[in-house]
Amino acid sequence: MPEPADTTSAGPRLLGPADVRSMAAALDLRPTKQRGQNFVIDANTVRRIVREAGVSGDDVVIEVGPGLGSLTLALLAVARRVVAVEVDPVLAAALPATIATHAPAEAANCEVVLADAMRVTEIPGPPPTALVANLPYNVSVPVLLHLLALLPSLEHGLVMVQAEVADRLAAPPGSKVYGVPSVKAAWYADVRRAGAIGRNVFWPAPNVDSGLVAWTRRDPPATTATREQVFKVVDAAFAHRRKTLRSTLKEMAGSAAAAEAALAHAGVDPMARGEVLGVEQFARVAEGLHLDD
Repeated sequence: MPEPADTTSAGPRLLGPADVRSMAAALDLRPTKQRGQNFVIDANTVRRIVREAGVSGDDVVIEVGPGLGSLTLALLAVARRVVAVEVDPVLAAALPATIATHAPAEAANCEVVLADAMRVTEIPGPPPTALVANLPYNVSVPVLLHLLALLPSLEHGLVMVQAEVADRLAAPPGSKVYGVPSVKAAWYADVRRAGAIGRNVFWPAPNVDSGLVAWTRRDPPATTATREQVFKVVDAAFAHRRKTLRSTLKEMAGSAAAAEAALAHAGVDPMARGEVLGVEQFARVAEGLHLDD
């Protein structure tokens, strides 16, 4: 007997395992690793994601990679509007019909955009206030950073990513997994680990564990350096993790002495390594390296 989808007297009817498999069969869809297609088949999981994301009736949500619509339907139950960005033309074309069937009252509140989230330059309609997505794991960090840079209206959100990536994004300075994603995400937001997700809530089940990362927008560090300059310093500092900052930054600075002067400007020990610096310290180092700009 097919497993029933979650049905309520009000609001969208969420997808269950039988729904997802029958929809995929109807589309002759074979999920691909290339596009990171692992579809959520558990209604409780999408409810949890929406709850942890703090989505309210005031939010305009951007969702990346809606797939067959499991999370989209849960978002429509709460948000004012959802913009779903999907790179797969078959999935993008099918999503409006799914919404019309499972959430007819909310159909007008959803817009599907056929696009690569890494390449979008604008989002139609009112400025989005939240980003909630089951991100394709092979491009999760670049997509998140691109959208945070592109859309300053984003105030908060939650993304589901590979567990190791979730750890990196939320890692504090000094942690073994602290690195480039940690610092760049911290430029835009306060980031925290928001829980783990089991493999059995997906179809097909991935061969990696998943984690939730929640974030709240905050002002970037007060600095005369540009974001691009700061991020260039971050990239250089972590290019050779075992080397000191004096060594990793000497090429960018023009000499080891100039690198040491920039570090002194920031109050940073030149023999320190990048993994002990917070984003504010990286900004001060960038100021020292670009004092003549």
